[in-house]
Amino acid sequence: MSVTVSPKFQIVIPKKIRESMNIKSGMKFEVLAYSKTITLVPVVALKRLRGSLKGIDTTITREPDREL
Repeated sequence: MSVTVSPKFQIVIPKKIRESMNIKSGMKFEVLAYSKTITLVPVVALKRLRGSLKGIDTTITREPDREL
């Protein structure tokens, strides 16, 4: 699937992709450029992330010189 950059440097995200990614009008994205690739990352409010890592294992093995 390809898109065209408008004279105002805008692109339209195809409907099929918008629907599959649940992208809604007004959403904000961070734009990241690496090498010759552009990545759009949705901006999520910190309040919405609360509790999203519940139950995650936080134990780690530290190297001997990094022990507390």
